[in-house]
Amino acid sequence: MASDERSGASEAVRPSWAGPRLTAGAVARRLGVAVTTLRTWDQRYGLGPSEHEAGRHRRYSAEDVRRLEMMRRLTFQGVSPADAARTALAANPGELTEPAPRPGARVPNRRVMPVGLAQAAARGLARAAGSMDSDAIAEEIRTCLRTYGTVLTWSEVLVPVLSALGQRWQAGHSVVEVEHLLSWHISTELRMVVPGPAGPRRARTSDEPVPALAPPRTLLAAVEEEQHTLPLEALAAALREVRRGTRILGARVPAEAMVEAVRRTGPSVVVLWSQVPETADPTVFTRLAGIGRPVRMIAAGPGWLGPVRRRLPAGVALPTSLVEAVEGVLAALGGPAASRDAGRRVSR
Repeated sequence: MASDERSGASEAVRPSWAGPRLTAGAVARRLGVAVTTLRTWDQRYGLGPSEHEAGRHRRYSAEDVRRLEMMRRLTFQGVSPADAARTALAANPGELTEPAPRPGARVPNRRVMPVGLAQAAARGLARAAGSMDSDAIAEEIRTCLRTYGTVLTWSEVLVPVLSALGQRWQAGHSVVEVEHLLSWHISTELRMVVPGPAGPRRARTSDEPVPALAPPRTLLAAVEEEQHTLPLEALAAALREVRRGTRILGARVPAEAMVEAVRRTGPSVVVLWSQVPETADPTVFTRLAGIGRPVRMIAAGPGWLGPVRRRLPAGVALPTSLVEAVEGVLAALGGPAASRDAGRRVSR
């Protein structure tokens, strides 16, 4: 760990950083990254917790968090992760605080992409989709995935553009052809996301071999009568970034087929997607619970978040975002050990 730069800070300024120390999970939520990302930054760049007590989990000080925030800001501005980490490590404590915003200016949310970058990326994708320019659509999506990863690209760029198209359709505009073209390209690019063999995530070329993933222990499917599958493809891509394989059964999977698939493949995790309340039938989870296999069940999608949630069997998880779904799957697949293993291979 690179700590020499930090030790040069005078004792006079250290009290200003005093405060509670945070776990890796708390810091990850604050920055909007995965815990595996923090471990990668620590192992690869030395940008991790500055102190460690024997027999206890390492925790981040306020100064550690500020250095991570500086790295995050710099990478969003186009600086390479290695250069951003070097700058953050070399900075004096007084240089770590972001300049105060102008009076009335919007304070950025550190759990998402900077507003300007997210809006610019979304506008570029929307323009390409509106023009039905296939090459431009693919390039916009691919660039975002390569730069920001699946979770942020999905949450801050793809979902807003898809939602805007849905609103235009509800207002009577003819956008079905645009939505179909965009959805096809989103699906295509998500399926191309793989972890690099020794570097950042990237979209592979069509003739490039897929890096080895852990055996698929996660089963993903849309419930019966549910046709939306893009969120499941985003989840599968996010898991591939940390070398976790999945099986996807696709849209409109009957309950009987789900039960049989679980019996045949013995997954550790089952994720069932429901987009609207009309497709959210909790009896499929009841049937899966009755198989007698130890399996973590996750009800994903807004369809499960209404009154039907009270009819779900005990223990069924209800994530409200892609990052929560990813964290839930990784926890079920092995918890911190699985995340540490992934962190050695993937850089966000």
